[in-house]
Amino acid sequence: MPPPPPEARAAAAPPRGVYLDACATSPPAPQVLDAMARAHREAWANPSSLHGFGLAAAERLERDRQALAGRLGCFSDEIVFVSGGSEAIHTALIGCAGSLEPGRVLLSAVEHPASYAAAAAMAQRGWQVQLLPVDRRGLVDLEAFQRLLAPPTRLVSMLWGQSEVGTLQPVATIGERCRQAGVLFHVDAVQVVGHRRLDFGRLPVDLLSCAAHKLQGPRGVGALLVRRGIRLEPLIGGAQEGGRRGGTESVALVAGFAAALALAEQRLADHDGQDPIAPMRDRLLNALLQLEGVRLSGPQQDDPGGRLPHHISLLVAGTEGRSLSGRRLVRELARRGYAVSSGSACATAGAGAAAPGTSAVLLAMGYSPEEAASGLRISLGPWLGAADLDGLPAALEEARRSMVEAPR
Repeated sequence: MPPPPPEARAAAAPPRGVYLDACATSPPAPQVLDAMARAHREAWANPSSLHGFGLAAAERLERDRQALAGRLGCFSDEIVFVSGGSEAIHTALIGCAGSLEPGRVLLSAVEHPASYAAAAAMAQRGWQVQLLPVDRRGLVDLEAFQRLLAPPTRLVSMLWGQSEVGTLQPVATIGERCRQAGVLFHVDAVQVVGHRRLDFGRLPVDLLSCAAHKLQGPRGVGALLVRRGIRLEPLIGGAQEGGRRGGTESVALVAGFAAALALAEQRLADHDGQDPIAPMRDRLLNALLQLEGVRLSGPQQDDPGGRLPHHISLLVAGTEGRSLSGRRLVRELARRGYAVSSGSACATAGAGAAAPGTSAVLLAMGYSPEEAASGLRISLGPWLGAADLDGLPAALEEARRSMVEAPR
């Protein structure tokens, strides 16, 4: 067979550069790939089959389910495997809507697009959807939240770690108030799991969504944790996952998920429960804030516990303080070997955005449309070393100047 043409070989070559977009997805760890390869070799059968091949797959699936449960602080039967964070969110919200009388659902104004899509489906079933305002840091207005916890509110869904600006909501406080009001509480923890220890059994939370690919696991698998006693109407019917999510489980993907969470938990254990990427993030942030026209959005430096530990969100301006396009900055930095983002990979111009590239999240936080189009997100992971970040401030300054000198 002749070798592939040069253009095909070039297309197959992996991109080079420094990857700084962990909040979009993360490169799978070698240990994760190894665990998946073993599962593909040894446990490839349908885990619902009753023959020896199926029993081997079922045993591997349940062993990994038990391992994940131990690290997430839940019972193994509280885990529902799904395809990722978006499906977990839909299963939580629409599943609850199907098992409860219609009422009101509360969400913040800075949620993931999947939450708004699920809430829109709830509205078609007769539910009222109410968005909670946030402040300049992206934190929910707790006074407004407390007022709206009264009937007919039946469900609250809140993003724990905001992917675009890094804000960490006070989940424990919100959850306790939901418990006191007898309201179910779903938490989107997709950006948090792997970066801090999680004990579902001790959290005042009823449902919790997470995804493997944010912590160096495989794409295509996630989990919804469902407190015992809570009924869900399944989105996909079938006997699998306790009747809560039909479809043959991917044993290999779950194996990769379990391996990724084990690595993340070991990193936290080795550093007294703290994400070791945070000091590296802080050094980079300090260097970036020395640049002209660069400022921090979301939680500020005097509130380090209010931001995801691997996250930086910036607003970038040119001469005379005029905001620059975040999307163009992303392209300019990519040309210089740095892969960053201008916001959530799941939304370009969300609900309420003025134009493509304008962040609905930043608008909701009170920033102007021009500022909301100038956002830059840098998110780090354990594949990086300090040397990988040394050149980023200079590259950002060069990119900024190139845009000021040659505006389009």
